[in-house]
Amino acid sequence: MHHSKLLARLALATALTGVAGTASAVEISFFRFFGDCQTDYGTVMKASEANGECGIITALTNQFNAENTIGAKVVTQTVDWGAYYDQLTATYSTGNIPDVAVMHSSVLPNFSDRDLLVPLADGFANVGIDTADFVPAALKNATTNDTLYALPYDLHALLFHVNVDLMAQAGFVNADGSIKLPTSPEELIAMGKEFKEKTGKFYIASESQSSEGMMVRLWESFMWQQGVDVLSADGKTASINTPEGEKAAALIKAIYDEGLANTALDYPGAEQAFLNGEAGILINGTWGVDNYDSQAKSGKAVLKNYAVANLPGIFGAPKVWADSHMWVMPKDEGRTPEETEAALAFIKFLNDNNFQWARTGHLSVRQSVIASPEFAALPHRSEYAATADNATALPVVQNQRAIFSAMITDLNAMWLTGTEPADALAAMQDGVDQILRRNR
Repeated sequence: MHHSKLLARLALATALTGVAGTASAVEISFFRFFGDCQTDYGTVMKASEANGECGIITALTNQFNAENTIGAKVVTQTVDWGAYYDQLTATYSTGNIPDVAVMHSSVLPNFSDRDLLVPLADGFANVGIDTADFVPAALKNATTNDTLYALPYDLHALLFHVNVDLMAQAGFVNADGSIKLPTSPEELIAMGKEFKEKTGKFYIASESQSSEGMMVRLWESFMWQQGVDVLSADGKTASINTPEGEKAAALIKAIYDEGLANTALDYPGAEQAFLNGEAGILINGTWGVDNYDSQAKSGKAVLKNYAVANLPGIFGAPKVWADSHMWVMPKDEGRTPEETEAALAFIKFLNDNNFQWARTGHLSVRQSVIASPEFAALPHRSEYAATADNATALPVVQNQRAIFSAMITDLNAMWLTGTEPADALAAMQDGVDQILRRNR
């Protein structure tokens, strides 16, 4: 093992001297979600010519394969979002461990605490990735137990995506063109009813059915707005079944009870309803901005006049749920020095092209990108610039994904089966406490 580490260092040193073609052709496997869009983007060689998460990451991969001088070829394996982490875990026993993989910061400790990831500080220093350029929140997200395990790639958060024409029809556009949004639970319901009356449409579209948990993210945002930490910083206790929790849950239930949102929508259905002009506000993340903007501009969608807003402070400070996408190197004893070199070269290429990823709508994690005129010129960014400051993440604790899943089932029961908020919260608290006890 010591010998192969020495070889890896030599290979990296050679790569850094700028000697092209020193390594013979080497394939590395790339494990990710974000969908499969080979039909649209399989031959696009420039990320600047792609749109949306899938398009941009596909084009970036194509571009790296075409441009790198070390003979590296990235082979992508696309996995469905819902099954992704189970499948990634399974690769450690099948032996097909990927060389580079996407990972949410919320999941990082599940892998790093079991010694399943390669620490990256030395590798980054060798290939010239400047970690001082990462915004502090992103660097914190990529680090557990004082060890850097990932390249942070974005901060993503919930937003209000707005159909300006429908808002104007309801009388919710101010003289200066800004959108009038609710600032209290009572106002949200009152405005929602008025919107429905004047437009005949749903005030809100959101994924309401499945494992996406959009309303759990909204509920968590409402908790932070009330000054309550859903999970304690040490990850040992949860504050769910509380007076604040009940206020937040009661508001979400009222949105459905009053017919202001359609309970039948899954994730694609909610997006489609918004693009089809069937809702004033779509509650979804930063990742949709580029897609909705280009659809509105294309003239093919019913949505013509699109705007973005930070999640408003319905219960106080405008705090909002956030997470990060990151790139990691899963640990593999069988990985050759050449594969390590190629994997780090690909990660450096992704970092160099962080601006292209920021075009999706995600917030960049590189201070140099955020400060650039190109970033400032991206559509709608000024409309939700404050999201970077309002972004609030759960503490990085073991089994966060399981905690999220446990909460979804019980919260969704409020509008899917008529469960009362108090009962939903008691069940959520119980489910999360069980997972936290297992963690301890």
